[in-house]
Amino acid sequence: MLANQERYQKSRGKCGSALVSPARLSLWLALTMGLVACAGAEKPVLLADGGVAAEQAPAAGSSVSQDSMLGSAVQVASLQGYVPPLHAAPSSDTIQIVPPPPARKFVVDAREAMQKKQWAALDRLVPAAKPDPQLGVYAEYWSLRRTLQDPTLPVANEAIGRFLQNNAGTYLADRLKGDWVVAAVRAGDYGLPAKLGPLVNMNSAENCSLIMAQHMTGQRVKALDAIDAFQPNSACWTMLDQLAESKVLARKDLERLLQATLETNKASNAQRMAAVLFDGAGMVQYAAIMKDPRKWLEGRKAPRTNAEVELTTIALSRLAYGDKRDQNAAYVEQHWSKVLPKDNMHWVWSQFGLVAALNVDLKAADWYRRSGNTRLTDYNHAWQVRAELRQPRVDWDWVAKAIRRMSSRQAAEPVWVYWYARALEAQGNKAAATQYYQSIAAELNFYGQLASEELGITPALPPAPAPVTRAELAEARANPGLQRAIALFDLGWRPEAVPEWNFALRGMSDRQLLAAAELARAEHIYDRVVNTSLQTKQEVDFSQRFIAPFEGRVTEKARQINLDPAWVYGLIRQESRFIMDARSRVGASGLMQLMPATARWVARKIGMKDFSPASVNDFDTNTVLGTNYLRMVLNDLSGSEVLATAGYNAGPGRPVQWRSKLAAPVEGAIFAETIPFTETRLYVKNVMSNATYYSMMFTGKPQSLKQRLGTIAPAPRKKVDLP
Repeated sequence: MLANQERYQKSRGKCGSALVSPARLSLWLALTMGLVACAGAEKPVLLADGGVAAEQAPAAGSSVSQDSMLGSAVQVASLQGYVPPLHAAPSSDTIQIVPPPPARKFVVDAREAMQKKQWAALDRLVPAAKPDPQLGVYAEYWSLRRTLQDPTLPVANEAIGRFLQNNAGTYLADRLKGDWVVAAVRAGDYGLPAKLGPLVNMNSAENCSLIMAQHMTGQRVKALDAIDAFQPNSACWTMLDQLAESKVLARKDLERLLQATLETNKASNAQRMAAVLFDGAGMVQYAAIMKDPRKWLEGRKAPRTNAEVELTTIALSRLAYGDKRDQNAAYVEQHWSKVLPKDNMHWVWSQFGLVAALNVDLKAADWYRRSGNTRLTDYNHAWQVRAELRQPRVDWDWVAKAIRRMSSRQAAEPVWVYWYARALEAQGNKAAATQYYQSIAAELNFYGQLASEELGITPALPPAPAPVTRAELAEARANPGLQRAIALFDLGWRPEAVPEWNFALRGMSDRQLLAAAELARAEHIYDRVVNTSLQTKQEVDFSQRFIAPFEGRVTEKARQINLDPAWVYGLIRQESRFIMDARSRVGASGLMQLMPATARWVARKIGMKDFSPASVNDFDTNTVLGTNYLRMVLNDLSGSEVLATAGYNAGPGRPVQWRSKLAAPVEGAIFAETIPFTETRLYVKNVMSNATYYSMMFTGKPQSLKQRLGTIAPAPRKKVDLP
């Protein structure tokens, strides 16, 4: 493995030498000798147990046991840039590297053939790649998977069976078994899934295929299980069609599914769902409704059949969209409010409330109140609560009622437990509110923090667990699944590496998870440090969960422009999990996830002379541009971290718009919870929670999340000159 490689770093290393690039991968794979590190760089040290430790000079005055990693006495220091050595090691600039096996090159070639759909080449490479002890199995997996995913090919049943037997308990065996289940059901072999046994990690297509197989082999299937499993993919649509035809799903079930799909405003999915409910004539009417609902409704008489009732309900609900919502609501009230069944009309008014809430329109609460006590979708009830929270005077009775109408599963989520407790407290039921606060106060998240403050608990970090021992680390390093994942990370194959790593964690104890997280830290795979440590239940290591890598350089960049380092770290943790060349689906890059146009704009503004698009993933370039842009957004948004965090994610113009529609000042927590974009809403809550924890760790003092959130006051909408 390459020594001291900061995974995902595509720019030059700290000592100036270029890290291995894809173009030179074959040369790297052929290396069979040690390399020499640059003077002063971190050096991995071969341990007596065969592990590798990252050696660094200890901070002045620190004292670390040679038999431990990251003891509690140095927990805060490590978070500010210092990572103590795993073990003492001789001082030497020479690094011993265990080169990848010669067959690794054939694995690389096989993946390229698979991606280019050069199937004959892939099949030829399978035996050549197989000797690679860690990754050789991937070439065979890709070849066999193709026979399952291409319905025109015969399934290699015997070869797949041997693969499952030879690789039992591995991630790839579980994936191939899942693909086999889907392929078998698609081909009408409904008995095979039962013979294959359970899947460890089951996706929606596999779940729907199993339900389909159970139904077709005469086993009882519950409608609720099918509804919960459904996602808009081929296997689930096939299941839904069959269960509808067999009357396992009643018409009411299908109506609710269609309504839930319409609420997502995804036209193609809604049309496909409508085709399950309506016949050909009904679909003609449905298409006319979706094109112009008002035109379809004009002159129409009261519906008589179930299909007509449902079509009319859909047409009325579509009037909530567009810029004539008030006018259309008056039309619905005048002509249709007493025509449809009560529950149907309640759902129509809930759609007016939902669309208004998603447009941060204060009228949303009034329309939601017209939906009565009808049980809506969980998604709709969530927005019913949010619409009420934005009111100048919150009707806490309505908040409590809406949460009580949620499914028990959703109502138990910390967000709704907290707001239900707030409603109970506002209603004067302090004792019950306290019980609800206490039920989530120990949770280390946004609403756990807020609940603790409501109880008057002084914020404090959990006690550091006992340090990971040499033996525990050695056990983690010897784990075959983690070894495979590390080899995949070394190649930069993140889509394969992440699920391989996650699969290896199943069934691990807290101590084993802590050791796996430390292994990830030693390998500079920082996102796995965080995500692995987050899975512990009793032993909580904040130095892992809130790792602060890069030797204080992020703090330095933040302080240079008067930004709170804790906030910047909290944002990076949410943006990229410290992956230096992370790239989002929309093209944002690097630690601080900068869009190309934004990076160019900021570089011009601050006079960065040596900027080039290729340098955006470079640590210094990315953090200088990112922190400067964050400073600009903060200045433009009244110094509010809540607004600036939202603006960094969704664009600075949007929080300006959302704030302008407030009728009175609201708590920062309410503003965050009522952000209409799901990604931005979760992002803001996570960043602000992260920042509070980082601040506690950096200062060693209690910090208030409520104080950090502050109050958001209404302000006129203004032009924003930032990209």
